[in-house]
Amino acid sequence: MRHSNKSKKILALFLVLMSGFAIFIMVMFYTAVHHRDIPSIYSEESAKAQRGSIISADGYHIATTQKLYKAVVNTRNIDPGKEELFIQLFSIYSGIDPTEIRQRLHTRKGSVTLSYHISQKEAMYLKTLAFELRRLGVFVEYETPDGNRILQGLNVIESGEAREYPYGKLLTPLLGYPRKIEEEGYTRVYGIKGLEKFFDEELNPQQNKTQKALRDVNGYLILNKQSDVKRQINGLTVKLNIPIALQARVETITDKIKEQLQADEIIATVMESKSGKIIALASSNRFEPNHIRREDYPSLNTNAIEYSYEPGSVIKPIIFAIMLDKGLINPYDMVNGHNGRFTMGRKTIVDEHPFSMISAEDVIVHSSNIGIAQLAQKLNGVEYTEGLKRFGFTHFSGIDLPYEKRGSVPSSTQLNNYLYKAITAYGYGMRANAMQLVKAFNVFNNGGKLVNPMVVEALNDDNGRIIPMQVQSPIQVISPATAERMKQILIKTVNEGTGTIAKTPGLEVGGKTGTAHIAKNGGYLNSYHTSFIGFANDHKHKYTIGITVINPKTVYFASITAVPVFKGIVDMMIEEKYLTPDPIAAGAAEEAPTPPPHL
Repeated sequence: MRHSNKSKKILALFLVLMSGFAIFIMVMFYTAVHHRDIPSIYSEESAKAQRGSIISADGYHIATTQKLYKAVVNTRNIDPGKEELFIQLFSIYSGIDPTEIRQRLHTRKGSVTLSYHISQKEAMYLKTLAFELRRLGVFVEYETPDGNRILQGLNVIESGEAREYPYGKLLTPLLGYPRKIEEEGYTRVYGIKGLEKFFDEELNPQQNKTQKALRDVNGYLILNKQSDVKRQINGLTVKLNIPIALQARVETITDKIKEQLQADEIIATVMESKSGKIIALASSNRFEPNHIRREDYPSLNTNAIEYSYEPGSVIKPIIFAIMLDKGLINPYDMVNGHNGRFTMGRKTIVDEHPFSMISAEDVIVHSSNIGIAQLAQKLNGVEYTEGLKRFGFTHFSGIDLPYEKRGSVPSSTQLNNYLYKAITAYGYGMRANAMQLVKAFNVFNNGGKLVNPMVVEALNDDNGRIIPMQVQSPIQVISPATAERMKQILIKTVNEGTGTIAKTPGLEVGGKTGTAHIAKNGGYLNSYHTSFIGFANDHKHKYTIGITVINPKTVYFASITAVPVFKGIVDMMIEEKYLTPDPIAAGAAEEAPTPPPHL
């Protein structure tokens, strides 16, 4: 009996052990074949690459990108007894009014975004605050309906990027402006106008930073050869040929004279004659790129290239040069001035300053419409059209800006007609933009060679690599001899003709005025475009400078609207050491009398 009981106990113990072992085997099998939420031995970090900057020739950051962060808090986690402490501390760290924070906290239960526009510096402070709030016990757990306990503090999350313009309106509308686009909850910036648009692809970030590697017990990455690492590649930096100091002073000159003339706009361009580098491109009409108002809409276009108009008498030297280069005229040929009034078919042409007879070169010096209308008859239609096109008209100027208007010239068939020849010769019946005119006139100051204007010098990456802009080879449009003769005629125009206000002792200054009615709805208004395109040289430097004044209201003659802007810029460039007058030549010039300007 005793032996039987002992056997039963042993059997029972054996069965218990076997059952336990069976359960253990089953658990192990279940664990082996089923998915488990085991913490990964790998960890991953990422960071968004940024849009590149735009910097001036003298190294100032004109357009930069700042990362934006948003601050998110779960209202259920805020201890009601410490809510006011949270509000006051968040207000101090963020600069947001406590009333606004209080209102946002009470809009809904759960996750609330307190701010979408937190700067990188503010984000750093708020992350410190988040740690302190936890330490102070401001956040408490709450239980979900399914029994989970949740504790979320103040989260500061990278949410996007914002474009910053530290110098406000400076260099607008040339800089352009951006727009924001949401991409998977992240705000990206893309260019819409100006340089921001033209170099959008180069400025855009190339590759975000990602790091995937083994982690240690604290969650920090252990980087080694097996780690998957992609480095952050930000957008390229666009470096301009334009220095800030020069640009700012040119803008100031346009602002001042626009107000005096009550003009719609003044556009000024300064270009290095040999290289084509634009060292100033100013408009009197500017805007804040981040705060565009409805009244700014007319100022958003870069009218130096996006606004074409009938240029008036500034086209006369171009027509004259085409004929001179073909040997069709001699500067000393005499032309009948018809005492200031000449009928050609159904068209009566009038000169402001009547002449009986005038030399061919003085047709340019004194801006005779009658003279150039007669001289232009020497060109046939093909020579006329192709000559203008060789100077760059109807072609894009090649400047590194978008949305350029190419303008137009009459066809070769039309220019076989004597009236078309006449009116086109003094700047009507064709259209050009201000940059095309500067590019064309630059031929006279550059040995007959046509070069493309360039705003940007180079693209730079974060590693210091410099990518120079591709420069098109100069095109010989007219012979060097023709260019030199035209240059001397334009100098004479400043010394004796319509541009005398531009005369600057000790410098080689030449140029041509132009005044033309504004065309609208098939007719001409009693308002004007006035222009002065010319050059200013010292013994080392050569600059081509173009001025366009749109609709001056106090007075309309180019000689007293556009020329003073040119003169103001030249005087300023002397002050800024871009030009150095020859003291001997300056002394001799001051002793000679200056003739009054022709209107």
